[in-house]
Amino acid sequence: MESLCVLLLHPVGAYLEQELGRRCRLLRFCWDSPPDRRDAFLREHGPSVRVLVTGGGSGGDAALLDALPRVEIVACYSVGFDRVDLARCRDRGVRVTNTPGVLTDDVADLAVGLAIAALRRIPQADRYVRAGDWKANGDYTLTTRFSGKRVGIIGLGRIGLAIAKRVEAFGCPVSYYQRRKLQAYPNYTYRPTAVELAANSDILVVACSLNEQSRRIVSREVMDALGPSGVLVNVGRGAHVDEPELAAALAEGRLGGAGLDVFEDEPEVPEALVALDNVVLAPHVGSGTHETRRAMADLVLGNLEAHVLKKPLLTPVV
Repeated sequence: MESLCVLLLHPVGAYLEQELGRRCRLLRFCWDSPPDRRDAFLREHGPSVRVLVTGGGSGGDAALLDALPRVEIVACYSVGFDRVDLARCRDRGVRVTNTPGVLTDDVADLAVGLAIAALRRIPQADRYVRAGDWKANGDYTLTTRFSGKRVGIIGLGRIGLAIAKRVEAFGCPVSYYQRRKLQAYPNYTYRPTAVELAANSDILVVACSLNEQSRRIVSREVMDALGPSGVLVNVGRGAHVDEPELAAALAEGRLGGAGLDVFEDEPEVPEALVALDNVVLAPHVGSGTHETRRAMADLVLGNLEAHVLKKPLLTPVV
C-alpha cells in the first residue's frame, strides 16, 4: 500500500492518520478551506489520488469526485454516507465503504442519555448548582421520570434496535416506524406513519439513515403529534428534522424538550435552538469514544487493505 495516494478530507484522530501515513502516501486537506485554495490543491494533487478518506460531514460530491480522475475507493470514517454522490461513484466504478456496527452501542448509549438528560433536565441542574442557586434559592424544580415512558423509534436498524433493547431495561414500551414492518420483533409495535408513531410516544428517537424519503421526516405535524410533554431525540442526521419548526415548537411549548446530537449545517447550530433552555445539545459525538473511534479506524484500514489485495470489502456500500 506504500504507493497508494490517499486524500484525507476529514479529521479522523491520531491513530488512523498515523496508520495511513505509515502505510500510504497521505495527503491532508481541510475541505472547509476557501474555494481558491481547494481548487489549487485539487489541480496539483487530484490526478494522483486513488483513495478518498472522508467523514459524514465532508462526504464526496460529484465535483470532488470529478477532480479525482484516478480515485478507486471512497472510505467513509462514519456510518453515514449521505453526502457521498453514490450515483457518480456507481457510474465510474468507484467503491464506497463505511463503518457500521462498531459505533452502534455508543450511539445508542448517547440516545438514551440525551432522553434522560432532557427529561430530568440534567444540564440545567448542573448549571443551577454551579451558579450557586441551590444555596441561594433552595431545591431545584421537579422534573419528569424516564422509566416507563413510551419510546418511539424512527428506523429500527442496528442503532434503533440497540436503543430499543436499552429502553426496555427501563420498562419502556417500544414502537417504531420505517418503510416495512419487521416480523422478527413482534414485541415492538409497528406504526404505519411517523405522525402516528409520535402520537403514541412520549419520547421520539430518530435513528434512521438520511435519504430523500427521510429528509424532514420530523415535521411540524410530527412535533405537534408528540405534544407539549413529548421529547424528541435525534442521533440520525440533522436534516431529518425541520430545525426552524423544532425551535418554534420548543419555544411555544408545543413540544416539551429535545436532545440533539446532529444538526443540518454542522458545526453551525441555529441560534434559536442555542437560546432555548428545554433542549440538550451535543456536538455530534455519538461515536465519540476512544474505543469506537479505534474500531472505526481499523475498519477503514481493513477496507483499504482488502481493496488493494482485491479481496471482498469488509463493509461495502457500493
